[in-house]
Amino acid sequence: MVNGMRGRPSRVALFVLGAVMAGFFAIAGYALFAIPGVAGDERVAGLMLQLGGAALVVGWLLLPLIFFGVDESLDPARFALFPLRRRTLITGLFAAALAGLPALSTLAATAGMVNTVADLGGALAAMVQLVGILGGLLVCVAVSRAVTSAFATALRSRRSRDLAVVLFAVLAALLGPLQLALLAGAERADWNAFAVLADVLGWTPLAAPYAMGMDVVEGRLWAVPLRLLIVAATIAGLLRWWGATLESAMVGTEGGRRAGSNEEITSPTGLLLGRRLPRTRFGALVARESRYWWRETRRRAALITFTVAGLFLPLSLTVSGGPAGPMTVFVGAIAAIALANQFGYEGSAYAANLTAGVPGRVEIHSRATAHALFVLPLLLLVAVVVGAVSARPERIAGDLGLLLATYGVGLGFVLPMSVRAAYPLPESTSPFAVSSGGGMAKGLLTIAVMIGTLVATAPLQILAYTLGGVWLWIGLPAGAAFGCAGYLIGSAVAADWLDRRSPELLAAVTAS
Repeated sequence: MVNGMRGRPSRVALFVLGAVMAGFFAIAGYALFAIPGVAGDERVAGLMLQLGGAALVVGWLLLPLIFFGVDESLDPARFALFPLRRRTLITGLFAAALAGLPALSTLAATAGMVNTVADLGGALAAMVQLVGILGGLLVCVAVSRAVTSAFATALRSRRSRDLAVVLFAVLAALLGPLQLALLAGAERADWNAFAVLADVLGWTPLAAPYAMGMDVVEGRLWAVPLRLLIVAATIAGLLRWWGATLESAMVGTEGGRRAGSNEEITSPTGLLLGRRLPRTRFGALVARESRYWWRETRRRAALITFTVAGLFLPLSLTVSGGPAGPMTVFVGAIAAIALANQFGYEGSAYAANLTAGVPGRVEIHSRATAHALFVLPLLLLVAVVVGAVSARPERIAGDLGLLLATYGVGLGFVLPMSVRAAYPLPESTSPFAVSSGGGMAKGLLTIAVMIGTLVATAPLQILAYTLGGVWLWIGLPAGAAFGCAGYLIGSAVAADWLDRRSPELLAAVTAS
């Protein structure tokens, strides 16, 4: 980390911002988990500790895959040529992961559980809970590293990449019913249902480490060693799985590549452009970007995560009876996030476009067009599914208008940012690898784009709410026009910056 920040003030600033955010999370988490103890409510404490602990483990499982990625300095492939035993390598990588800001902030946040248990059960219960949160932190880090390593290894090959996509969708489908149950229980305020769910999770690896202190408070001392056994078995199983995927990642990073086909290619230009794209620089760039979005692992992973989030977030609110409108707008905002570091995907390969003298306007429009070819059908699918599930097909056009508006405005924010705030990505086949300090940069760009998009589209959201039935008729053209205006403004700014800063952009995305 120190070597990655030496001589790079931008990375130092991002690290400081990351430390501030981690500190905020630690303080807020500590206060949240300490409230039941201050209030002296054992029932709320049991619910909060088990459900909150399960949420932390799920967050450690999914957030590195969706937003921040994995530091490329800990990529196992970097250690393939070193004479290290597998146990030594796993121990070192595990300790390095525990030394990061996410692990430290999680430990500080869960320390509030110790405070609650101490207020309710005394010193013995606090000591048991301390062991529990330490075990929970080990589970969080182990599941994060093991799953990320497994997915990165699988997505390196074309055949297993498709299987990994299916498994990822199945995982999201399993999380959907749990989310629906939580939302339905919150709406009915059925504390008994929450208590049953918390008790069930308390005997799973998700919440077992965080329930041990309450066992002492409620006199169930026999349950402590059983939960400790669950935690130990989970950590051992995850480390064993991680070891297996680690070895295959180190040995098979380059082994899956095959020589090109001997088939005669009579027209490379025709194969690239097909029959529908014009024989121009714009058509060639659209064709190239489209293939990259479909075949390149990191871009494909971004499309997968957007598809899962775009379908399940509004669908969960709709099924639980809540308003899906705000979440639909949020889906439109996150649709453009994948382009926040679009030049970083190419790295030094962007020099070919710079050498060819591609105008900034052609570069920006072609990249946005290729991305829209995949995103626009997904936005239509989200609007149709939400309208069908809510039994209100008349709202499909209005929801689609809001989606198009937020997507267009999101592109208006993302495209200039991709030119001025680009950063290099590691030369790795892993779809989840990011450069040292790049993960926090990606997270900050994501937050900035979402906030800016939601603020900029607030007038349209207010208009949709106030017009009611009228919006059902004018929502689609109004939203499309609003989104087009936002896109045109942002793309014009991005194209102008790109024409003036192409060499600086190439230096920014080229790993040193």
